[in-house]
This record gives sequence, structure tokens and C-alpha cells, in this order.
Amino acid sequence: MRRSRRQIVNRILEAAAVLLVGVDLVVLFVVYRPLGEKLSAETHHHAALRQTIRSQQVRVDLLTKYSEAFPEVGKGLEDFAKHRTPARREAYSTADHLIHKVADASGVKLSTVGFRLEREQKEPLQRLALEINAEGPYAGLVKFSHALETADQFMLVRDFTITPGDDSGGLALRLGVDLYLTP
Repeated sequence: MRRSRRQIVNRILEAAAVLLVGVDLVVLFVVYRPLGEKLSAETHHHAALRQTIRSQQVRVDLLTKYSEAFPEVGKGLEDFAKHRTPARREAYSTADHLIHKVADASGVKLSTVGFRLEREQKEPLQRLALEINAEGPYAGLVKFSHALETADQFMLVRDFTITPGDDSGGLALRLGVDLYLTP
């Protein structure tokens, strides 16, 4: 009978071991894997949120910097309007003087200079359109247009056309420039 008891005990232990393995498999597939996948998804979501928070913090820091500099911007605009944009009564003589000065320094010859004031004012500054025709060597024409664009007055080159000039071998430049002035 001893042997049969051992067999019964062995079979009970084997059945218990198989039952434990079955429970382990059920726990693995029903609990552990789904929770692991959820944990992985939440970890990824958490990392994405942290990255979003970092990028938003950078934006907040930049906006804070801009808001702190905002009072200085107003002073800069006031300085720009006073020192860079001539008043309407001075605009024509200022522009004409600047154009002739730059033309002489660049070695180009002016053919015509035309002014056209914008009739209606749409922005805080008024636009005075200048049409300039000049002749000279390529280097001089480029130097002339660059000097106009980088002048102290707020001038914007909007049209730039170089064509062959007369028989002397020079080039002709048609330049459209906008000068902005205070009304």
C-alpha cells in the first residue's frame, strides 16, 4: 500500500503542478500581458506629454522675453519714426539729395528721377514711390541700388531692371524705390 500511497501523492502533486502551470498561463495571458501593454502605452504617452510640456515651456519663455522687451519696442518704433522717416514736407528734398549723393559715390549717371506720393494713406507711414533711371557700369549700378536700400532713410527697392545701355557699352538701370515717410 505504500506504493499506491506514493502514487496517489505523486499524482496529486503532479495535478497541483499542472494546475499551477495552468494558473500561471492564465495570469500571464489574462493579466500580465494586457497590463504590460497598457503600461508601455502609458509610458509612451507620458514621454510624449513631457516633450509637449518642454516645447510649450520654451514657447512660454520666448513669449515672456518678448513681453519684457515690449516697452523697448515702442521706444524703438518712436525712434524709427523720428530719425528714419522724414516728414512729408522734407521727403522730396531728402530723397533727391540722397539719390544724387549715392549716384555720385557709385559712379552712375542719373537720367530721370520721378516721385509719386500715394494719395490715400493705408498704414501709419505714407509711401512715396520713386522711379529712377540711371546708366553706368554693372558694378556701379549694383553699388547704387545697394546704397539706396541700406541708407539711413527707410527705403525699399521694389523693382530692379537692368537692360543694355547706349553704344558706350554701359548698362541702363530702371529702379523702383519706395520711401516711407511720416504724414
